[in-house]
Amino acid sequence: MPSLNFLPLVVLFLGFAYAQGISSQPYYFERLDANNTALLIIDHQVGLVPLVRDYEPDEFRNNLLAHAAIGNVFNLPTVLSSTSETGPNGPLVPEIVAMHPNAPYIKRQGEIDAWDNADFRAAVQATGKQQLILAGITTDVCATFLALSLRQEGYSVWVNAQASGAASKTVADDAKARMRDAGVHVISPYVVVSDLLRTWANNTYNVQAIGWDFAYWTLRGYMTDAHAAAIQNGTLVPGELDFN
Repeated sequence: MPSLNFLPLVVLFLGFAYAQGISSQPYYFERLDANNTALLIIDHQVGLVPLVRDYEPDEFRNNLLAHAAIGNVFNLPTVLSSTSETGPNGPLVPEIVAMHPNAPYIKRQGEIDAWDNADFRAAVQATGKQQLILAGITTDVCATFLALSLRQEGYSVWVNAQASGAASKTVADDAKARMRDAGVHVISPYVVVSDLLRTWANNTYNVQAIGWDFAYWTLRGYMTDAHAAAIQNGTLVPGELDFN
């Protein structure tokens, strides 16, 4: 047994060895695949929106619509769900429902974790997708409970933090940390759009993605306008035209 004088050195050596072991682990950068992804819209209900305090109302409304629109941009299977609509929660935001008139709309009868509802589970499983993008109100309950349940089932889970809201920034931050500990990707909607698009030369989705920019990210829309003007003025960087 080492003497007490050597214990600090032993601890330092073990810590260094542990750190080296971690740093030697190969990192896997998981990418979203539009062919293996579904979009989940959880409890974006008119009665729950006022509970959100970590975003301003106008900003949060834009974030909710931007999340829902991603499904249409990339033709993703989409599942809508609400809980206890006949109570104070109210129905889903009408504009969101209008975006997905043919999507499964699971009206849960009180289950807080959407995964506890058999119809919702069946709708998600029916998509046949393994990568699930979700957002919910509230971040710490509706989004987190479902994200953890999906991780337990083996799904790759991506939570759109900007379209999930909580009673305070502290509550939201704690919930995000809890999800990350479980291997959930906590991301922004632009990360989702960029990863699904992969390249601006993506002729399948590029026009729709630019339309998404104009609708939900004003500054990015102006950048797109500036780029279009550069094309018209002939001031593109040489070779850039190949990517449009």
